Amino acid sequence: MLDGCQNEPPVSTARQLPPTRVLVVDDDPKTIALVRMYLEREGYEVLAAADGLSALRGIREDAPDMVILDLMLPEVDGMEVMRIAREETSVPILMLSARGAVIDRVGGLGEGADDYMAKPFAPAELVARVNAILRRVRPLKRRGTLRRRDLVVDIERRDVTVDGMSVALTAAEFQLLVALIEADGRVMTRELLLCALSPHSEEILERSIDVYIRRLRRKLGDNPRRPRYVATVRGVGYRAAPGA
Repeated sequence: MLDGCQNEPPVSTARQLPPTRVLVVDDDPKTIALVRMYLEREGYEVLAAADGLSALRGIREDAPDMVILDLMLPEVDGMEVMRIAREETSVPILMLSARGAVIDRVGGLGEGADDYMAKPFAPAELVARVNAILRRVRPLKRRGTLRRRDLVVDIERRDVTVDGMSVALTAAEFQLLVALIEADGRVMTRELLLCALSPHSEEILERSIDVYIRRLRRKLGDNPRRPRYVATVRGVGYRAAPGA
């Protein structure tokens, strides 16, 4: 449990959000039915897919606001679905899998998942996590544009460009980048960055922040030895690079 996040406001309910579509991907009809029932009670519109190919088609054609994704799927497995989705979109993805070991959670988060839940799961907690992910994504739409050197972050459109070239970030990577830039050079501990990602989730581990930062740097073309955007503060955390 992250004690530093305890003063965060409670998770908002989906009824306080604009109409939202969630794509649920699972080859077990009972799981889909259970998740659908709980999400629809909260006002979500639920789409469903039972295999990886259908999931990719749903992501491309239906443009859901969020995806709940199982790992073990027919046709194309969930990890590959996520990798392909991450090349094409920044849609938030919550992985829901029977593989709940630490190595599986860290692996899923490192590949681009915004959150990870193990089966069996409590439906009410799943809804709370969906709300929490969307709660941290949606407020960004009310802000403007951040500029640091040749890095431009259009928060309303969720677009990132470096020297005019578009950079595709996951929702978690985007949130970390915004948090670091808005800190205006102040050091962000890993705990604070965890709070920025998911203040009510215990599944996102502190070591995952380093994974996210490595992926973010790689996508931005940032050299950690001579950082232009994200600097490491050894033993503490990260901050926007001086002059960024």
